[in-house]
Amino acid sequence: MVENIYIFKIQEEEFVTDKEKLISKYNEKGYRDAKIISDTVYSINSRRINIDIKVDEGNQYFFRNITFLGNTKYTSEELKKIVGINPGDVYNAKRLESALYMSEAGRDVTSLYMDDGYLFFNIDPVEVLVEGDSIDLEMRIYEGKQATINKVIVKGNTKTNDRVIMREIRTKPGQLFSRTDIIRTQRELSQLGYFNPEKLGVNPKPNPETGTVDIEYEVEEKPSDQLELSGGYGANQLVGTLGVTFNNFSARNISNWKSYSPLPSGDGQRISVRATSNGRYYQSYNASFTEPWLGGKKPNALTVSFYRSIQTNGRKKSDELRQAIFISGVSVGLQRRLKWPDDYFTYYSGVNFQIYNLKNYRSTFLFSDGTSNNFSFEQQIGRNSIDQPIYPRKGSEISLTLQLTPPYSLLNNKDYSTAEDKEKYKWIEYHKWKFNTTTYTKLIGNLVLYNRAQFGFLGLYNRTIGQSPFERFYLGGDGLSGFSLDGREIVSLRGYDNNSITPEDISGNNIGGTIFNKFTMELRYPMSLNPSATIYGLAFVEGGNNWLKFKEYSPFNIKRSAGVGIRIFLPMFGLLGLDYGWPFDTQPGSTEVSKTGQFHFTIGQQF
Repeated sequence: MVENIYIFKIQEEEFVTDKEKLISKYNEKGYRDAKIISDTVYSINSRRINIDIKVDEGNQYFFRNITFLGNTKYTSEELKKIVGINPGDVYNAKRLESALYMSEAGRDVTSLYMDDGYLFFNIDPVEVLVEGDSIDLEMRIYEGKQATINKVIVKGNTKTNDRVIMREIRTKPGQLFSRTDIIRTQRELSQLGYFNPEKLGVNPKPNPETGTVDIEYEVEEKPSDQLELSGGYGANQLVGTLGVTFNNFSARNISNWKSYSPLPSGDGQRISVRATSNGRYYQSYNASFTEPWLGGKKPNALTVSFYRSIQTNGRKKSDELRQAIFISGVSVGLQRRLKWPDDYFTYYSGVNFQIYNLKNYRSTFLFSDGTSNNFSFEQQIGRNSIDQPIYPRKGSEISLTLQLTPPYSLLNNKDYSTAEDKEKYKWIEYHKWKFNTTTYTKLIGNLVLYNRAQFGFLGLYNRTIGQSPFERFYLGGDGLSGFSLDGREIVSLRGYDNNSITPEDISGNNIGGTIFNKFTMELRYPMSLNPSATIYGLAFVEGGNNWLKFKEYSPFNIKRSAGVGIRIFLPMFGLLGLDYGWPFDTQPGSTEVSKTGQFHFTIGQQF
């Protein structure tokens, strides 16, 4: 008995909260007079207790007449449409509160006024008549004067320069106060990745006498630079990677030694250097630089990247049996924020150029000596409205990407029907389409539903040449490629072997698909939202497939899997993931479904 009392005392606060929730639920159903008459807790045995709660529900009430008093800016009919409550609707105090004050969707009366500068606005719902089961309400409004923003202040930034923050702030001195602009500013500051999203704060400081308001934003810096140190296994070889990324770099402070930490920082530029190698057989080097506000006046992000990779059979340069392939490339792209259809949209335009130089190389490629050139244009339109980058709770991401080369074979009048592969692929040609959509929906508290759909298609210009052997899709596994030489795109599908859901040739070799789709659904729940170590668990179901020809495409003929996983975001290393997935279908080349699942370790990707 003593043990049962102790257990009850530990959870007494939760019990009081639960009783309040019970009455609140009655109120939402129209039982505004509901109350708990008594409750009793008693023991059944050494491990269980019973709780008896006696409730007086009272009568169920309904809304009848709703009138507005004191409104001059908007008519009563306009306000009634915002409230959205009609005579005869069940009385619901929570619904009424959401319609009047600060709903999450921003469609409420208070937001309507505050988005137009009415910072001193107030609305007070008063029950003027209760007759039978009907309630009449009078909305007493004080509009006040419109408030103009006087000062905008930022506090807490110790590393990031003020101008980097100020250019993301939507509330400017001289403008009318707007609640929506404040909320959007908090979202933009969170998207920078330099501050703790859980600690972003805003303090409006109104001055009714002058009709102005000072707005103070509070931020808390968090580490944003990343170190990548990883290993992988591909092509029967171990591959190691070392990389560093500085996400808040400052090129203009290179000569200012006081700004080094360890490199000059604070201007929001991004610089990344990465090297991958397994010794004499494979080496790859990548470097990129991004200026997010080219020119300093508009959010036009310029990115320039260079890369160089070498693969050999391990023999010395002087050896006649040495096989080697050299890949060099450069890409330049510019991303702009759009204002239409809304300002969540972005447009990216880029140019990519790769040179494949083969010397006695008798693996992977269709020819062993010669050069292939891959010159492509990339266009992407996207929309991103997620609330924060690390653990999004709401919002969506959508993108449509087109990457294409010039149609060389249609312009040069050559006959490719008898041409050698070396001639066919001297200038690679294709058009590649990709579509991605992702949504985040907050269910209860911080429990989030994540949905994603992906689609990719690789097209051709000339049937005589056929499909390009480059830029194909390889589906299955953890999505980590180790290394690849033909521009292939690796797509994960947990529960299956790496690259296993991929078309094969007559010899059983994976040759890549030209069309794929994939669907993912996850339930996510955070264990820690600390910016030094954000941790969340997940349960997933997903499915996808990969086809060689468009006529074979069947979008719902997919390979399915399910499983659980965990994600850990460490500022120094980025996002680390571990998943265990169970397959529900057979892999190509197999006649039975695997009876065991697979572990998948990932770095820096969301699936």
